[in-house]
Amino acid sequence: MCIRDRYQRRVHGIIVIQMSKTKEEYLFLARMSEQAERYDEMVEYAIEFTKKTKSELTLDERNILSVAFKNAVGSRRASWRVLTSVEQKEEKKEKGQVEKVRKYKQIIEKELKDFCEKVLGLVDHTLIPSTTSEETKVFYHKMKGDYCRYLAEFQKGEAKDGSSNKALEAYQAAYTLAEAKLASTHPIRLGLALNFSVFYYEIMQQSDKAIEMAKKSFDEAIANLDNVTDESYKDATLIMQLLRDNLTLWNSDAPEEQQSLTRNESLNILSLIHI
Repeated sequence: MCIRDRYQRRVHGIIVIQMSKTKEEYLFLARMSEQAERYDEMVEYAIEFTKKTKSELTLDERNILSVAFKNAVGSRRASWRVLTSVEQKEEKKEKGQVEKVRKYKQIIEKELKDFCEKVLGLVDHTLIPSTTSEETKVFYHKMKGDYCRYLAEFQKGEAKDGSSNKALEAYQAAYTLAEAKLASTHPIRLGLALNFSVFYYEIMQQSDKAIEMAKKSFDEAIANLDNVTDESYKDATLIMQLLRDNLTLWNSDAPEEQQSLTRNESLNILSLIHI
């Protein structure tokens, strides 16, 4: 089978592996993939330029990597939720096609697992070890928590417990460092509080803990809002709004469908916050 055939049958990423390029070339291809909204390929290019980076990623490079995985994984998480809803409807029918839906879900779950393991491998073996900035350390530990949480969303039994424990450990490491080193209005610290509280609410089923964390972060940010820089103001206030939305929903015991809608909508608002 020629390279072109393999390229057509799989993804363009296979050419990335077979044709060695410079870091700058991979960065350009990643940016071009983002503009074309071809996020699976963007992931492959982002992995390659990350591996070729001998020091800490720049803010721009970090954001490209984050956007690539967020979109590749986010679209599959959305697909999984749709199929879960279809599965529930089929289960209520006398002759529902439950097994067919479940087999389709398994395909999505394998793709989710593959993408999550790719980014977690990068975080553990490349990104965190090469990082000296406290802000960046918070970002990567938060990222690790996010992708372990995404695994826990669909896994069961021991696998779910394992991913949940890893997510909790990563979020806690990020949270402890963020409280010590980042301002209460810093977008990364606020985004961490948002995602960590969602983890407590959804995965750990600890609504009191989720509400306590979200409220504490929101109140502390409100108290220091006058000190926010112009550069961070828009992102900070947007995440604060999401925290407040979740608090309203959680305190009112709103239906799960409504809660999911709010979180899903936020995916399209924030390019760097993994809900």
